[in-house]
Amino acid sequence: MRFAITLTDRYLPVLEALLAAGWQPVKLFTSPVDDRIFHNKLSLERAQQLDIPVQISRMLDADLLDLKARGCDALVVASYRWRIGEWQPHLRYAVNFHPSPLPIGRGAYPVVRAILDGHAQWGITCHKVAKRFDSGDILAQESFPIAADECHETLDLKTQLASGILAGRVAADFETLWRDAATQGEGSYWKLFTDADRTLDFHQPVERIMRTVRAFGEYECIAKVAEAQIYVRRAVAWPAKHTLAPGTVAHNSAMRLVVAASDGYVGLLEWSLIAPDALAQRIGR
Repeated sequence: MRFAITLTDRYLPVLEALLAAGWQPVKLFTSPVDDRIFHNKLSLERAQQLDIPVQISRMLDADLLDLKARGCDALVVASYRWRIGEWQPHLRYAVNFHPSPLPIGRGAYPVVRAILDGHAQWGITCHKVAKRFDSGDILAQESFPIAADECHETLDLKTQLASGILAGRVAADFETLWRDAATQGEGSYWKLFTDADRTLDFHQPVERIMRTVRAFGEYECIAKVAEAQIYVRRAVAWPAKHTLAPGTVAHNSAMRLVVAASDGYVGLLEWSLIAPDALAQRIGR
């Protein structure tokens, strides 16, 4: 199978699994990244090793026509910020690796809400690329449990590992899986999270506050503390009786803040007054 792939570094296992199955790469598509959560340095290096062309701009109809001219059979989408155009006139196949157990969790980045909503099971899905985002027929899925104390980083890493396992299964029996792909049910679409979603509410119980901290991880949460807006990367919490109003700073120790919540305290261990995106720009990323 000759294939092109859209990729950032978190989905390198998909590429490696396809290569291990004997698939032949013809081109790599990637997109601008923040170098904080999303990276593509390793993907670019791998493309250089494979001696295949790389495109960082959006894939257009002309690019799909070019893939046809290169003898490309399949387009594999594994992390891509743009909608894929009408691929059917140019390619035999197009599949997407989506980080949710479809039809649950359609949308740009469902991993965060999987933790926020307390799901006990998660997974990754390989499905046909269709006009509606994440709605195409399902070839195969790989599932795994979500721990009670799951955080964004562990769930992200679990998903990355599962993507390679799933890609290996798909590559080994692709024609059959494509032919027998199952139609999705009703499912659900999850919008990308907002600043309001990642803002800590100290009127909530400490368990809920920490669930939010874990769900966003390196994305960082927003907190209003002593009339300042801060960006929280790491925190701890514990239940305790007190008479302080939620949001009150109860203690300050070497830049570690202890803030009162409805039923205990939240210790803000790593935080900044600078938004993470602005900080990345300041240090030249």
